[in-house]
Amino acid sequence: MISRSLARALLASVALLTASVLLAGCDTDQVSLATNAKANQPVPPKLLAAMVEKNMDLQSPILVRLFKQEAELEVWKQARNGQFALLKTYPICRWSGDLGPKVREGDRQAPEGFYSINPGQMNPQSAYYLSFNTGYPNAFDKALGRSGSQLMVHGDCSSRGCYAMTDEQIAEIYSLGRESFFGGQKAFQLQAYPFKMTPVNMAKHRNNPNMPFWKMIKEGYDHFEVTRQEPKVDFCEKKYVFDAAKTPDAKRDPVFDASAKCPAYVIPEDIASAVREKDARDQVEYNKLVAKGTPMARMNTGIDGGMNKIFASKIPEGSTGLSENAEGSTLEMLAMAKAPGTIPGHVNPPKPNLDAVAAAPANQEPVVAVSAPAANTRVAAAAPAEKSGGFFSNLGRKMGMGTADTTATTPPPQATASVAPAAAPTTPPTATSRLKAAVTRFVPGRDTSKDTPKPAVAAAKPAEPVKPDTRLAATRPALKPSVSDGAGEATQIMGAAPVVSSNSFDSRFGAVK
Repeated sequence: MISRSLARALLASVALLTASVLLAGCDTDQVSLATNAKANQPVPPKLLAAMVEKNMDLQSPILVRLFKQEAELEVWKQARNGQFALLKTYPICRWSGDLGPKVREGDRQAPEGFYSINPGQMNPQSAYYLSFNTGYPNAFDKALGRSGSQLMVHGDCSSRGCYAMTDEQIAEIYSLGRESFFGGQKAFQLQAYPFKMTPVNMAKHRNNPNMPFWKMIKEGYDHFEVTRQEPKVDFCEKKYVFDAAKTPDAKRDPVFDASAKCPAYVIPEDIASAVREKDARDQVEYNKLVAKGTPMARMNTGIDGGMNKIFASKIPEGSTGLSENAEGSTLEMLAMAKAPGTIPGHVNPPKPNLDAVAAAPANQEPVVAVSAPAANTRVAAAAPAEKSGGFFSNLGRKMGMGTADTTATTPPPQATASVAPAAAPTTPPTATSRLKAAVTRFVPGRDTSKDTPKPAVAAAKPAEPVKPDTRLAATRPALKPSVSDGAGEATQIMGAAPVVSSNSFDSRFGAVK
């Protein structure tokens, strides 16, 4: 007689195997899930100990939150009291695009909003070690005509519209999602934000045209903050609705359609009142920050995405891009810390699009927001140009990035021209001088003393040929050590597959091999 736990395991196996077929574009090697060592890696002992300390069960539900500006991924897990608590925060190795939602296919934007991840979206055979599909576009995105596909959270630290982790990190996150499905969770919620929705961040970005959208998803952020429960998400009239319930006189639950008029619904008063109180406190703080002249974040910098400070500190002249740097510490100080996983040699750190900056009008002031547009207003984000040259191209060649990166493209090299000093102080600034100023503004810690024009330019040393990256060509990539168990040096660690624990996919599916 098949036990209930084995039956549940078999159902999960079927769902995840279906996912591997649907997502076969990432890897054509259709390996049985029962023998997929990467997907079967057990939850690391340190995470298990953290669960015990926080009164959590291994197979209790999870919830994931992503923040671009902070470059962090949070995994929350339901404790035995029924509320979610933060289990672990993972630094994001690379995300692409700008702050703001994804609008169209090819805009390099990582999505923002609320998404649902079911077993069919888990991809154990990803070309980027392991991954899961974010579910973009959701019903709200589709109602606005937004397009895009295969937007993932994956390994390999390389992104063109995704959220990229190290292989070791995605192995942990994948194992947590897998176990929650074994525990009966049908889908876990993914909440993706431009930044933590605090009064300080809202004040800094008050001039951003995406603010109406951000205020809308902040309602869901607040629902989770005050309840520590996964908010129920619906869509109507091309907007988000959170924790909607039927009216007292209704006999059935309301039916929502993202493009149609909202049905009659109510929000439970205990939730609604707590959210109103939080929003009122936030608004008071926001008004104080604006009144005292909190500087507005610069817009349209042309920087492609961001990277957590811990990863930027490991790359020569690395930059956090649109992500925030460490407060009270420099990248040089962080370089002494251990990286949370293996950083591939083809990593392409965020950098300014110097062609776009040079073409921009001089002394351009930030745009000040006007009255908020209607809820169904579509805000398009211009895709950054692909070219970048001079200093950054030479840096890319020295780092051996070349064409090895399969998802974050590296600009082609351009010749570096000598720059003559201005003839008189009254001469207007040239595109070249503004380009150098852009480098100073956007690359933290850059030494500008080396940018003094020289009478002659020495011939550049020919770049050595780049050795092709054959790591992804292997049919069975080596397993990555867990970041929770103290692994994560900056070099590739190869070795035999780890021993699979008794509660792994392998043992559960042993009867059906």
